[in-house]
Amino acid sequence: MATIKVLGYPLSTATRLVLCCLEEKQVDYELVVVDAAAGVHKQPQYLALNPFGLVPTIQDGDLTLFESRAIVKYLAKKYKGQGTELFGNSLSEEALVEQWCEVEGQSYNSPALTILSQILFVPKKGGTTDEALVELNVEKLIKVLDIYEERLSKSKYLAGDFFSLADLQHLPTTHYLVTDCGKGDLISSRKHVKAWWEDISCRPAWKKVSEKGP
Repeated sequence: MATIKVLGYPLSTATRLVLCCLEEKQVDYELVVVDAAAGVHKQPQYLALNPFGLVPTIQDGDLTLFESRAIVKYLAKKYKGQGTELFGNSLSEEALVEQWCEVEGQSYNSPALTILSQILFVPKKGGTTDEALVELNVEKLIKVLDIYEERLSKSKYLAGDFFSLADLQHLPTTHYLVTDCGKGDLISSRKHVKAWWEDISCRPAWKKVSEKGP
């Protein structure tokens, strides 16, 4: 079986999402590091693969695919029956996974990524963190996490009592919020969210990916 090629940057949240999915599915892959600092992702050779100039992009035989959430859905379905079943084992379970994947993409990711960007990336580029913007998005995230707390009081994971793509999608950004942004209290102050995070962040696949350096 041909090895899947992942073009990305190891510290990128989107790249880490794809790598974690591959690890969960026990799929062989090759990580080809795209030097974002040198602008490689904006060069014609890379833009021919991903016209938006973002990472990651995967190459699986004749298929080239970008957008991390589309990639992980593809991998979860292609390798059904191998590794972790990330869509569950029935149509109803798959529907719940899809629902909570949408929640992550539409409600959780934007405020979480804004906080991360303002605290970590803006200063690295010589700018100043907009504290008001951080606080605004913390308030947005609090509302989402309150809903998660209620949901996780009734099931071990977001889509039910099985680890799924819905949980996996939260790993990269939440990891940075907790470990690098000083926002761990958003997680630890909620009993059920805390238990969920401690569970999913200790999975061997994620630990392997999160320990990768640049």
